[in-house]
Amino acid sequence: MAEFKNNSPIPTVRAALDRLTIEQLKELLDLLPLGRKPTRKADLIAAVEDHLDGENLRALWERLDETQRSAVAETLYAPKGIFEADRFRAKYGVSPVFGTKKDPRHYREIPSPLRLFIYREMTHEVGVLAVPGDLAQRLLTFVPEPAASSLPSVDQLPEDFELITKEYVWQEGDRGITIVTRGGTYRAPTQKPTVKTASQRIPLLRRDTEREAVIEVGSVLRLIDLGKVAVSEKTQLPGTAALREISGVLPGGDFYPAGAKHSDSQDEIGPIKPFAWPLLVQAAGLAEPHGKKLALTKTGRSALGKPAAETLRGIWQRWLKTRSFDEFNRVDAIKGQRGKGQRSMTAPVGRRAVIAEALRQCPVNAWVKLDEFSRYMQATGYDFEITRNPWDLYIEDANYGSLGHAGFHDWPILQKRYLGCLLFEYAATLGLIDLAYVEPWDVPADYRELWGADGLSFLSRYDGLVWFRLNPLGAFCLGLAERYEPTVTAAKTALSILPSLQIKIACGALSTEEALFIEIWAERKGNDLWRLDRGKILNAVENGRQINELWDFLDARDPQGLPDTVEGFLATTARQARALKNTGPVLLIECADADIAELIAGHESTRSLCRRAGPKHLAVGIESEERFRKAVNGLGYGMPKV
Repeated sequence: MAEFKNNSPIPTVRAALDRLTIEQLKELLDLLPLGRKPTRKADLIAAVEDHLDGENLRALWERLDETQRSAVAETLYAPKGIFEADRFRAKYGVSPVFGTKKDPRHYREIPSPLRLFIYREMTHEVGVLAVPGDLAQRLLTFVPEPAASSLPSVDQLPEDFELITKEYVWQEGDRGITIVTRGGTYRAPTQKPTVKTASQRIPLLRRDTEREAVIEVGSVLRLIDLGKVAVSEKTQLPGTAALREISGVLPGGDFYPAGAKHSDSQDEIGPIKPFAWPLLVQAAGLAEPHGKKLALTKTGRSALGKPAAETLRGIWQRWLKTRSFDEFNRVDAIKGQRGKGQRSMTAPVGRRAVIAEALRQCPVNAWVKLDEFSRYMQATGYDFEITRNPWDLYIEDANYGSLGHAGFHDWPILQKRYLGCLLFEYAATLGLIDLAYVEPWDVPADYRELWGADGLSFLSRYDGLVWFRLNPLGAFCLGLAERYEPTVTAAKTALSILPSLQIKIACGALSTEEALFIEIWAERKGNDLWRLDRGKILNAVENGRQINELWDFLDARDPQGLPDTVEGFLATTARQARALKNTGPVLLIECADADIAELIAGHESTRSLCRRAGPKHLAVGIESEERFRKAVNGLGYGMPKV
């Protein structure tokens, strides 16, 4: 017998039955093989109790269907001892039948046998559902623990996505009615239309983000250092010009083309990566507003000399804790997030922590469907809330379109939209996950029942995310791997590496990932021709790449091996790439004459704080400025502040 801790909020069957009315007790008795039924409440309770023990209990258990047995088992072994309907539905895909309605116009139900096992904690349909403690003790002697929820994954990504659409055909003669809203004028039927379904195969767009992020983080930081990224002084969000500048340094561009919009509604998807980068680097303390533009902080300058993977991990860890931005704000169609509604929104820090922990359960290098991941989170208790008062949120109209109505604020509408945003816009931009997606209007519109949503092409720009894959960089950032081991790109194309440092395609066609990799190190000279470029290689090494990656990539694709000139070029560049070391920013201090410079550089109180930088100049680390100033004051010299 399994060890049982009585966590049930209902101590005994008698306590549960005592809360029921005589009519409700009689309905339960109708489920039992009794001849003459008692009429007094005490006798009714005793009759039910007699059948919830021994062989009678086992006989009742056998009458439950598979789903009902699973409901009892899940409740028995739940940490809190209660039945969680949403969690059960997420795990099993169905809900157990507790009863059937006597009449569609009334809420009362004829109870199913499941009602003999699971009871309401309080009367009048209030309180949680649970198996009474004494009944649980008996059931645990023969009811096995249910299997844990699993997260399905695949190694090979399918080529397309099946979109099943519904067409509503009006009844003949139905003239319909006109509905006028702020979003437009619509025609609606007055009779129930006929529903026709159709299936469409839509090619998946795939994006392997790991290599892109390693390049982009350095490019964005350098762009900021050039003063090219302007942000709002009030919100610190990037403006149109900044979005355009950032898009220009992304080697693979944004996830969707700039200006992509639905052909009918003209709803525009909008920027994703270019929007995310300024927020991410600010949250990580790598950049901060100076007037209307971002500028690198000391930490940001230091990051330029560190391996990109370490910088990306630091950004992700800081993003998880930032309070400066709520990703749900990016679900533009849902209004009411400002003003009074903002006070009801939950802290995004708590939401991110739950999702990050759920991501840690994903297999590395395997594709997971977003729908399955969302279901897995619900089934395993990775719960979070978006708002404490969904009545504050609405679509189009604060009254008619409020999400407080039943079914309008469920997990698929709120939590799953937030999940899609965090994964698509932030985790993928940082290179933690690879993506497979379609355009956001090419997935089932699960929001059509919401008032005011008829005219929307999509509820959020992230609705098109179908699959994602946790990659080695993601495993490193999530703490699943101690070291970052870059993904090795499989050789899909034969290359010819020439003594002139040129790279030609000998056979086949480069994948997008292979082409991006080559352009990290080489300058494109034609459709199928590149030339190794010393400047690009040096830039790649400065951003944390290893020349061995390039060496192995080329060697695996040229059956003739690398020419001596190429090997020599790579070996020389590898040495020269690390010939200088950035020891951090310094103050260059000019002394009145060379004698003072020599005195300070050699004195025991100051020599450890400075270095000679010419006859009259000293170099002092920025972090040592105050100590240096006090030391030279002790020698009788001053240095006016500027």
